[in-house]
Amino acid sequence: MNRIYIVEDDDNIRELLIYTLQTQGMEAEGFALPSDFWKAMDKKLPNLLLLDIMLPQEDGLSILKKIRMNSRTKKLPVIMLTAKGSEYDTVLGLDSGADDYIPKPFRMMELLSRIRALLRRSQSEEETLEYKVDGLTVRPSAHLVMVGEEEVVLTLKEFELLCLLLKNRGKVLTRAQLLDQIWGYEFDGESRTVDVHVRTLRQKLKEAGSLVETIRGIGYKIS
Repeated sequence: MNRIYIVEDDDNIRELLIYTLQTQGMEAEGFALPSDFWKAMDKKLPNLLLLDIMLPQEDGLSILKKIRMNSRTKKLPVIMLTAKGSEYDTVLGLDSGADDYIPKPFRMMELLSRIRALLRRSQSEEETLEYKVDGLTVRPSAHLVMVGEEEVVLTLKEFELLCLLLKNRGKVLTRAQLLDQIWGYEFDGESRTVDVHVRTLRQKLKEAGSLVETIRGIGYKIS
């Protein structure tokens, strides 16, 4: 199920968007404040973001720039919600990396059509994605892992763990982030689930297992 985040401080618009997206079979979560949005992003990434420009605390353009500068989120599909007739904001949004924009007041069916089109485009790009690091090749769409010329068979969770680390290459992911994004529950501070899966993943990858680095007291990364 596609997860959509909505950053919009107008309660009526935000709640209408959440309701409409949920009736269309999508998972939707709304935020009036950017600070709450950033907390959610640390835990779990959406498949698409609807982002208003005029917000309290931090404007939408500033949020968009941060998203595009972060390797973890730089390819996140973003649709900007702009005030009607605000051509300057629209140009700024597109120049800052927005994938699309829609002026308020918008027609809901048009917005849904744009959301679906952007999700299709994003997912088709993922299907051709391939990671290559020092003899390790991973094709997420084919669930294929190769070390040199040898295919490696991983469990679903091991595969998801490897793909998440590769997607965030160079960035340290905490155990809490890995647990939440792969297993879908909060880190309780004692669970060894992540550590056990990292150990079996390294063993199966053999010489490529050393690519998965332990950052003591924090988590794991692939450089």
